[in-house]
Amino acid sequence: MNDKIRNQIRVLSVDDHPLVHEGIETVINRQSDMQIVAHAWTGREAIKCFGEQKPDITLMDLRLPDMSGIEAVVAIRAEFPEARIIILTTFECEGEIQRALAVGARSYILKSMPPNEMAETIRQVHAGKKRIPPQVAAILAEYLSEDALTERELEVLKMVMAGNRNRDIANHLFISGETVKAHIKHAMEKLGAMDRTQAVTIALRRGLIQL
Repeated sequence: MNDKIRNQIRVLSVDDHPLVHEGIETVINRQSDMQIVAHAWTGREAIKCFGEQKPDITLMDLRLPDMSGIEAVVAIRAEFPEARIIILTTFECEGEIQRALAVGARSYILKSMPPNEMAETIRQVHAGKKRIPPQVAAILAEYLSEDALTERELEVLKMVMAGNRNRDIANHLFISGETVKAHIKHAMEKLGAMDRTQAVTIALRRGLIQL
């Protein structure tokens, strides 16, 4: 193996769309300091490929056929804590970004960004840095000053989304009906919603809860 190949950044691409794989490979192949070592189409395949290839960088989509990209990140980092994983997605949701960074993703980039920015992000993360592009940082900053919803408020909203009545939610969570009403009221205030339906809609749009 010559020095050029040995010194290249080895990249694993995880996405279930063939055109995306082809686009990523084209961008990577244009870089003299990078190479694609494997493609994975599912989360389980990504975990297997990571163990076999030990890539320097993993580009991970959020939506995969068998599990979420975030679940795949958790599984990989449970065995390989130093794994340097970049989320590459179309989703510009505050909740998704926060979850990805919380489980150890080193960067969160959008598929709409210019190819040279993706390549530069790969270089920076490979160098041990975390990188949040301006577009993604702006999404986080928009809600930074707001009160975050509590885990219980999110849990209640998920049950509202599923069509449960307050009584059903109370019974399921072993709390009173008044407590359920209070959680919904607080969630509405934090989200700037006029009613519970709008609160669910806003939470979905921001990626705080998922269908």
